[in-house]
Amino acid sequence: MENREMNLVDHLSEMRKRLIIILGSFMLLLILSMIFVQDIYNWLIKDLPMKLAVLGPSDILWVYLMLAGIIAIAGAIPITAHQIWLFVRPALSVKERKVTLAYIPALFLLFILGICFGYFVIFPTVFNFLLSLSDNMFMTFFTTEKYFRFMIHIILPFGFLFELPVIIMFLTSLGVLNPYRLQKMRKYSYFVLILIAVLITPPDFISDVIVVIPLLFLYECSVLLSKVVYRRKQKLAMTA
Repeated sequence: MENREMNLVDHLSEMRKRLIIILGSFMLLLILSMIFVQDIYNWLIKDLPMKLAVLGPSDILWVYLMLAGIIAIAGAIPITAHQIWLFVRPALSVKERKVTLAYIPALFLLFILGICFGYFVIFPTVFNFLLSLSDNMFMTFFTTEKYFRFMIHIILPFGFLFELPVIIMFLTSLGVLNPYRLQKMRKYSYFVLILIAVLITPPDFISDVIVVIPLLFLYECSVLLSKVVYRRKQKLAMTA
């Protein structure tokens, strides 16, 4: 009984240590991002055809915190993944440790790729489409907060959703998932992805379709990558 209590205390202490490191890293990255956030803001609005307005001093601070927060989240992803890996490492075999460690850089790269895809492809398409609906009937007037809130609602989910392939590959390599199970779950997965697309896009059919197509393509890529990992795992098991 005492050993179990000691083990529980050790686990909680280790978890507390990892959480402190993750939170500390995020706060440090947030502070560093705030130093350069004005340059980032100027770069993001340099091609806008209109001036953005603010309704109060707090709007400026809120926008800066949103932008710095995105950068801090991106930078904290590999740190968070590594800390989680350190926490669960004692329960993993040597092979599982190597497998899990190899996926950490991919999480960060795919998050950045998803953010870039959302910003350079999806966001301008949706934004320009919505502007075209006015057909010069309205005077366009955007506040800085609403513009960047709209931008982040579009691009941030793609950062996380682009990590779907590496997560599925990781779970396949551990034997939790396999491509045949993913194929059986396809219609449910499609429903969830379509629901996500509807929630993160403005309420119009065209925007939903523009976002749904890459999400479904991403899922199919995940299934294909899962097949590659699954077949490679089976070959290794046969030769062992």
